[in-house]
Amino acid sequence: MPVETEVKIRLSDLPGFRDRLRGLGAVLLSPCHFEDNHVLDFPDGRLRSRKCLMRVRIAGGSAWITFKGPPLPADLFKKRDELETSVEDGSVLLRILQESGMTVWFRYQKRREEYTLDATEGRRVLHVALDQTPIGEYAEIEGLEEDILRAASRLGIDSSEFIRDSYYYLYILDCRERGVAPGDMIFPDHKRQNEN
Repeated sequence: MPVETEVKIRLSDLPGFRDRLRGLGAVLLSPCHFEDNHVLDFPDGRLRSRKCLMRVRIAGGSAWITFKGPPLPADLFKKRDELETSVEDGSVLLRILQESGMTVWFRYQKRREEYTLDATEGRRVLHVALDQTPIGEYAEIEGLEEDILRAASRLGIDSSEFIRDSYYYLYILDCRERGVAPGDMIFPDHKRQNEN
């Protein structure tokens, strides 16, 4: 199973970070778009109890289903086994999974733009996503560990700024800080189910 290796970085200046990224020769892969993510489990919570994740992501006319295994041991990085494939209709897939006994237990949204960045003289490529979420702005850098470290250094980011947590966990922390009950991490203007 392929292993996903990534880190998040909280951004205080997304436009400035974008400029630094482009200054390193990053190539726009996908312009800013809206994503609606649905995390599913069985009523007995068997996936969460194993620290696994099943997600359906809907973005415009595209959709993907992703399974992530439990976090793997790693010091600075978030590492998980990951399987992902595109599907023709995310809404239909959600319905199929729900009819099979799964339920959506968490929904989160973001506005994302994606870049590729050459890691080492064009031989390897990093994936960099800039996310605007209801709880703040983040960058996600995915690739090989040594390439992530090198790119972070070139972007002026110290490894002490790396975040390994999921958006769900960051959302729970944000709710605690604000003293509000958690629900779904959605934008106020996108409350309808599966809106693109």
